[in-house]
Amino acid sequence: MNLVPVSDVDRETVAAQLGRPPRAIRAVAARCPSGHPAVVQTSPRLEDGTPFPTLYYLTCPRLTSLVSRLEASGLMREMTARLGEDPDLADAYLAAHRSYLAERDAIDPLGTEVSAGGMPGRVKCLHVHVAHSLAVGPGVNPFGDEALLQLADSWPAGDCAS
Repeated sequence: MNLVPVSDVDRETVAAQLGRPPRAIRAVAARCPSGHPAVVQTSPRLEDGTPFPTLYYLTCPRLTSLVSRLEASGLMREMTARLGEDPDLADAYLAAHRSYLAERDAIDPLGTEVSAGGMPGRVKCLHVHVAHSLAVGPGVNPFGDEALLQLADSWPAGDCAS
């Protein structure tokens, strides 16, 4: 994992990507091909102390759109069904959940076993899983890795700023 401190330019870029000021941003966890932030790491709590359990947030508009298409295709239902059929996959997904919790709790323990994206019992948000995979690298989050493989012909490629 290669976390990079957030520069003022990165903060402005993420705000433009999201269409709003970013909340609780800690670092840039991955960049898109054009060099802009693709994933940011957020604090486990917002500035006012409200818990914010999503540690990695996908910001690249191009990648976000591509992941949204995968979600619309019904892929999350298929992935969730496979959890009940494949014990090795379920074990890997549980390990991703535990890894996510450990990373977040090392920053600021929230006192909850809720991680993100439906882990460990279902697949609820591919954006979270793709962000997690990009932040920590392959081999940790099986569904994030799988989604990135499905998008390999479309991303990373080109200028995400356009």
